[in-house]
Amino acid sequence: MDYNTSFQISASGMAVEKLRLDVAAANIANMHSSAASPANVYRPLRVVSEEVRLEFARQFNALSATAGGAKVTSVEALATAPRMSYEPGHPHADAKGYVAYPGVNHAAEMVDVSHALRSYEANVAAMNAAKKMASRALEIGGQ
Repeated sequence: MDYNTSFQISASGMAVEKLRLDVAAANIANMHSSAASPANVYRPLRVVSEEVRLEFARQFNALSATAGGAKVTSVEALATAPRMSYEPGHPHADAKGYVAYPGVNHAAEMVDVSHALRSYEANVAAMNAAKKMASRALEIGGQ
């Protein structure tokens, strides 16, 4: 059994989940940044990922370096409406006294953070399990 493949799959999943955490952190960090006009306000981002599928023939090719797993296809800006807040004294207030803030949903971002953390932990657990199996196989083979 090639343990390197399982390590690569877990590592690809951890890389995707780390990017999800980074994007959610950026969304939360920019949640209260205002702009002079609603068109220039920060737009929340989302990570779009997909699984890496292997062809049938590639699964049996020992020389193949591709292991499968997950990959990021894009990081897209969401088309959310800006949150308008009445603050007439603010430097970015329009003629009516409203300031445009990003349409970031804090609760949804925290759910994304929690989901990404749990997924990252699952990938770490899978990698540790593969490491234990490889170590145990070496112990058994050395006897």
